[in-house]
Amino acid sequence: MGVLNVTPDSFSDGGRFTTRDAALRRAARMIREGAEMLDIGGESTRPGAAPVSVEAELARVIPVIEALAGCGVPLSIDTMKAAVAEAALAAGASVVNDISALDDPLMAKVVAEAGAGLVLMHMRGRPADMQRGDLSSPDIVEEVRQHLAQRLARAVEAGVDVEAVVLDPGIGFGKTVAQNMALIARLDALAALGRPVLLGASRKSFLGALTGQPVEARAFATAAACACGVMRGAQILRVHDIAELRDVARISQAIAEAMRGDRD
Repeated sequence: MGVLNVTPDSFSDGGRFTTRDAALRRAARMIREGAEMLDIGGESTRPGAAPVSVEAELARVIPVIEALAGCGVPLSIDTMKAAVAEAALAAGASVVNDISALDDPLMAKVVAEAGAGLVLMHMRGRPADMQRGDLSSPDIVEEVRQHLAQRLARAVEAGVDVEAVVLDPGIGFGKTVAQNMALIARLDALAALGRPVLLGASRKSFLGALTGQPVEARAFATAAACACGVMRGAQILRVHDIAELRDVARISQAIAEAMRGDRD
């Protein structure tokens, strides 16, 4: 899953693809490099980010989605707002990536009626405040597992096809560095819920905390996190650097399959 932020303030590439033409050029490059899905977002979810209005978010994402409809790969809309999701699905998106996991009471209905895919993510608080306050947890993996199981049940009850749901532990969303590492190490606990697991670790701050590298120099750290994630059950990688991470995913998956074959 290639990240396409059409925002002025995202932590990694904010401001680079805010125009329609720049976004389309970036999308075309990611597809050439092997992206199998594009995740388009019009509201930054970096720590401390302020929310934007429905109107502002729509103005950013809809022209890009309309232009990319039929580009050959599925389009995902990265939003917490049902109104934005509904418009994006009508414009050509087929997946809703909801980092709030259905906090908007209308979101599940919108997804169900469209027959769309749905990514449910765990997050504490909201981007504006998610890294503040007490982040302690007796067992972060069990906390995330229970939360996602509950939201999965809510989605299915609302009519979303269970086969269309993907689960995301929310790396970096209201977690400490140690908690992020624990979640990657134990992704198999989330995979046990029976749905594919998405890992979004690309260029994130916990990698910088461990390596001392700035955002633009975290490609190797991202590759390591993604390789470990695939070995522990991740089936979708949400990343910025497509060509590099495509090869990481292929090799990691091949080794993981060989390990399972050895045990069999």
